Amino acid sequence: MSKSFDFKQAPGHLIRRAQQCAVAVFMEETARFDVTPVQFAMLNALLEAPGADQVTLAARVAFDPATSGSVIGRLEAKGWVRREADPHDRRRKLLWVTPEGEQTVQQMKRVVARAQARILAPLSATESEQFVRLLGKLVAGHESTGAD
Repeated sequence: MSKSFDFKQAPGHLIRRAQQCAVAVFMEETARFDVTPVQFAMLNALLEAPGADQVTLAARVAFDPATSGSVIGRLEAKGWVRREADPHDRRRKLLWVTPEGEQTVQQMKRVVARAQARILAPLSATESEQFVRLLGKLVAGHESTGAD
């Protein structure tokens, strides 16, 4: 028996490496926008649900609510998101994508689609479809058990 664990075949290690590859490709493709995958996800989630609060937005993109404040702060500093106090609870801040932010998201869509294609490029079309379906199943299975 080998003394070391064969991490090169471990699903957790491969998922982590795939994430590193995906982020690297995303950052290359979107470099001119100076945006992270999480920032892009938050902008898109806000376009779908304008006026969401920070905690709701973080849940929509499966991101830590405590850390999401700094991400939102960076989006706000870029002029892509605006915050307003909830009229029913002044402690709660509601969020909207600004017109500039919406325009930027529209410009990013093509390069983000290209990044997604590059991420899957080593796979055939059939393999890509199966891979995305299986990843979705894996994530959904863990979300349903609260293991995210």
